[in-house]
Amino acid sequence: MGKDEKRMAEWAANFSDLFYKCFIREDRYKLLLSGIGVTIKVSLLAIVIGILIGMVIATCNLSKKKLLRFIGGVYTDVIRGTPSVTQLMIIYFVIFATVPLDKWIIAAIAFGVNSGAYVSEIVRAGILSIDKGQTEAGRSLGLSAFQTMSRIVVPQAVKNIFPALCNEFIVLIKETAIVGYVGLMDIQKAGDFIKSATFIAFMPLIGTAVIYYVLIKILTLALRQVEIRLRKADAR
Repeated sequence: MGKDEKRMAEWAANFSDLFYKCFIREDRYKLLLSGIGVTIKVSLLAIVIGILIGMVIATCNLSKKKLLRFIGGVYTDVIRGTPSVTQLMIIYFVIFATVPLDKWIIAAIAFGVNSGAYVSEIVRAGILSIDKGQTEAGRSLGLSAFQTMSRIVVPQAVKNIFPALCNEFIVLIKETAIVGYVGLMDIQKAGDFIKSATFIAFMPLIGTAVIYYVLIKILTLALRQVEIRLRKADAR
């Protein structure tokens, strides 16, 4: 056996030993599996909350009423101007400190509030991208402002803003890596726990990075298929 082959064999043995210590011994891989579930739950609920808040704030920002524009502007400015980890801790330790809700739900609310500010700008830009003639055509047909917006403008805007919303969802998944600050065992926190228990940094960190990459890759491919279908439907 040559020197290169010996080195490869030693490297493989060392890698296998590190893998066993970090993920197999004491069933530590179950921490990562549980963390994946937490990350997915928080992200899904957060994006739903973010879209709902974003649509409301976008409506405020597009309103002709100064008070609504002021409220929407302040919300967007404050949320976008402060760190998401600070918002998470304020919502968890201050606003919901005495509310009997599960940790992951409170975390999802915090991320949803944060995401809402960015979604509102995405929605606002999407609505403004629709030609004013579409609104005028709807009103000339006897539709109310709400009907024109919901039946004509929004369906067209959705196709324009879908890629940006997909990107926001992907960013949101990565941002949830800070939920460990409020004691949630997500993917990142599970990796940190394994690192602390084994005193090995390389394998847990690489493992968490690979898991995040795979999750986001799967999500990206799935959303891309949805986008392709929307384009096909638009072409018809």
